[in-house]
Amino acid sequence: MNILKYLKDVKAESKNIMWPTRRTTTFFTIAVIVISLITIIYMGVLDNIFISLVKDWLLK
Repeated sequence: MNILKYLKDVKAESKNIMWPTRRTTTFFTIAVIVISLITIIYMGVLDNIFISLVKDWLLK
């Protein structure tokens, strides 16, 4: 397969790509941000709980 045929095939295949709409992209971006924030809060709460448990255990 030569390089020109490959590039033509790439161009033809790129026309078949179904790109997401702006609304879909915005929705999933917001979903990722919200899920990330929830995960950060959850992990922070767990971290504080474990830190206080370990401090209590070590200081006894």
